[in-house]
Parts: sequence; structure tokens; C-alpha cells
Amino acid sequence: MTSEDDAWPTAEELQAQERELVWPAFGFEDAWRLGCALVEEGRRRELPIAVLVQRGGQRLFAAALPGSVPDNDAWLERKSRVVARFHRSSLAVGRLCAEAGLGLEEMFMVPEREFTAHGGAFPLTVAGTGVVGSVAVSGLPQLEDHALVVDVLRRQLAQ
Repeated sequence: MTSEDDAWPTAEELQAQERELVWPAFGFEDAWRLGCALVEEGRRRELPIAVLVQRGGQRLFAAALPGSVPDNDAWLERKSRVVARFHRSSLAVGRLCAEAGLGLEEMFMVPEREFTAHGGAFPLTVAGTGVVGSVAVSGLPQLEDHALVVDVLRRQLAQ
């Protein structure tokens, strides 16, 4: 782990976020509202981000703000695959790898060209059902991508 790791949420904090941020249900309208809330926050803060909300393998919301680049789309897909595979946030999986001193491919035998354990993708969990999809942001340093998603999820679930 690097000096940046002091700023990382602990494994316990990441698990607590995943337990806290649970939806009663998650459908098309929820995806639209969540995606729009991320876009609004990105615009308000003038962030160069791309956003992706998926459920059951279907893309329900996608957007790119000024300053984002085509590579952000690839990062969104790779981060979202980590959530789909492990049912954990991409940052939590990245932390597991960092603590083990191994890369994602070494630790879990998944190709890093298709998966990346960098922060910014978070599971969409429905109470009584489990993980049904993911929300992802790309364009900022990984801890900032993760924090933005968690902040907006909290606000959406509080409404």
C-alpha cells in the first residue's frame, strides 16, 4: 500500500457503506434520478466525469460531461465488471488486492484489460434481493470517484 492509502476508507468503512446504501427497489426511474443527480453534481463542481448506471446487465443511464474523454467509457465498463463479478465496490476490491500486495489478475484470475479494481463503481443493492446492478463514475482520481458516488447515493436514498 502507498502513502495515498492513509486517505483510503478502511475495509470496515467500505463494508459499512455497502450495508448502508441499500435500495427498497431499483428500477428505470431510480436509475434516471441517480444518473441525473451525479450529472448535476458533476456540473455544479465542473467535474470532467462520465457516469454509467446499469441493472441486470442493461445500461439504464450514461452521460459524459465536458472534459471527460473516451477512455472514461472503458474505465466505467471495467470498474462495473468488478462490481458485477464480486458484488463489492471497485474500491473495496482494490483495497483487498492492495492489502494482499497482488494485482487483480494475480489475486482473482480475471484479465485486467476487462476488469479494474479502481474506485468509482458501487453496487446497487436491493433489500431482500441483493446486488442488481452498479453505478460508476470515471474521470477523477479513484478515491474522489468513489466518494462522489457514495455521497450522491446517500442523498438519493435519503429522499
